[in-house]
Order: sequence, then structure tokens, then C-alpha cells
Amino acid sequence: MRLGLLASAAIVYLLAAWSVAPGFYDGFTPVQPYNWVCPPFHVANNVAPSTGHLDIKVLGGVSDANSAFTDDGQVVVGFLPGAFDVTGKQLIAVDVAPVAPCPSHPGLTFVTNVYHLTADAPLVKDMTVVMRFSDLVPAPSFIYFSPNPDGPWTSLGGHDGQPFTYVASSRQFGYYAAGYPEGAVTSRSRSSQLLPIAVAILIIGVLVAGIPLAVINRRRAGRKGAEAEDDDDDEEDEDSP
Repeated sequence: MRLGLLASAAIVYLLAAWSVAPGFYDGFTPVQPYNWVCPPFHVANNVAPSTGHLDIKVLGGVSDANSAFTDDGQVVVGFLPGAFDVTGKQLIAVDVAPVAPCPSHPGLTFVTNVYHLTADAPLVKDMTVVMRFSDLVPAPSFIYFSPNPDGPWTSLGGHDGQPFTYVASSRQFGYYAAGYPEGAVTSRSRSSQLLPIAVAILIIGVLVAGIPLAVINRRRAGRKGAEAEDDDDDEEDEDSP
């Protein structure tokens, strides 16, 4: 199914690319690098991940709708109106922080950092946790939760969000990471790595294929210009006494 969608997308892209101006290519940008606490061995030039903080207002005895996120956008936590028990509160502080050193998680493979989500009021409604992962690692199957950095870890399930993100709901603050059971890399995980590579190859192929066409068009334009100059010279010769 994924290969069929990829092939269809490639065909549509190729047809569109040949039918529009060169500015069509300007919108393609690389995936933002993931910032690791403990980078995989094949990741170079790693940057430390960011933290996030949010103060949620309490309006009319109800906590406001809002989202807490890390400055690098690797974790976003969304709250509905009235998500918190606001007893005695005017503001509710929420913090998101990567955990260092990297916690152990036997039996699981995490493809994101472990993040500690905290707040100074309990939840009475589910929050939405969105975790971005790197295009250099397999896609996760679940988002995991633990009340302690070293486990035990519980799967919250989850589903794909925007490209290279995974989403789950929870009503607990604690430790979060996205990953999959150890040894459970599937064809879905492999395809998530191949997809950006395949798209990049297609884009490069289109750009390279367009070079001869550009050369031919330039030569034609040059010939037309030269022919126009020759016609002008002939007219001047005929007009001269």
C-alpha cells in the first residue's frame, strides 16, 4: 500500500514538475535534525535537546486551553479547557524536559529521548502528547509512559501524526518516550526510513533530467536571437543606397 502511494506520488510530482516554472522546486527542504540526549552512533553534529515551560491561566475557575512544547518542537503537549483540577490555583505551571543520562529500558527500543512531563496540578481530562522522531531511525509503534525514569514502562498505544511524529493520549504526568518492543522492527519501520530517501532521489532525478531541457531551450533562444539580428542586418543593407 505504501509503495503504491509512493509510486503514485512520484508520478504526480514528475508530471507537475515538467509543467510548471522552475520555482516549483523551491518548497522542498530537508527534515529538521533530531536533537539527542544520547545520539545513535551514525549521527554527527548533534545538538542538545531543549526544554519547555508553560503557565496556563485559570479563567472563571477553569484552566485555559493551551499547549506546552520544547523550544526545538520535539515534544508538544496539548490541554483542553478544564483539563486540570484548579483548586486553589490562578496559574498552572507545566514543564517538559529531556532526561539525562538516558534511562535504561530493557525489552524496549526507544527512538526518541525520554522526556519528563510535570505540572503543579493534577489532570481531570486527557492531555495529548505529540513526540517527533528522527528520519534516521525506525518509526515507533507506541508511546510509552513510566512514573519513574527506569520503569516499568507501559504502552499508551498511539498513532501517526504529522510526518515523523507519533501521538497518544494520557492523564498522567511522568516520563514519556516513543519506541517499539525490542526486536520488533517491521516493514513499516523500514519504509519510514526509505520514504525520505526515495523522495530525495526522485527530486534529484527530476532536477538532473531538467538540465538538458534547459540547455536546449537556451540554445534555441540563442539561435532565434542570432536569426533576428541577421534579419535586422539584411533590412539595413536593403535600405542603404
